[in-house]
Amino acid sequence: MKSIILAVAALCASCYAQQAVTKEPIPIIKYVNEGVGPDGSYQWSFETGNGIQAEEQGQLKDAGTDKEALQVQGSAKWTSDDGTPIQLTYIADENGFQPQGDHLPVPPPIPPAIQKALEWIAAHPEPEEKQRAAASNQAPVYKSSPLANFRPLQKY
Repeated sequence: MKSIILAVAALCASCYAQQAVTKEPIPIIKYVNEGVGPDGSYQWSFETGNGIQAEEQGQLKDAGTDKEALQVQGSAKWTSDDGTPIQLTYIADENGFQPQGDHLPVPPPIPPAIQKALEWIAAHPEPEEKQRAAASNQAPVYKSSPLANFRPLQKY
């Protein structure tokens, strides 16, 4: 019985070893890379033989100030495993990464009761005096040192 199991295992191992995956390299049809310019701007794009396309441009916004930020716009196109064409566009700036595409999930609508509460809060902000008083009325927090009450033991 052991020899049969061993023979089947050896046969499976030899069959598995023969299944080498051979894929041809995917050619790069187009490649453009304009490196970072003196003003901080850049641009790149590429296209592959299997239909993948991507491009991106970026520039430095408010250079030399405290609000300096990189502003990026880009897009990508490809075909998913199930054959669906995917197109993604995006912006990335001081407000974060903002992708757009039909393939991205859409959040559910805000329930009416919560929407009504949010509108009421926006229409009735707290008075500034209450906010300032609340911010300045915080009780101080004192933290004692762990050795504050330590005294050496006196022996007589």
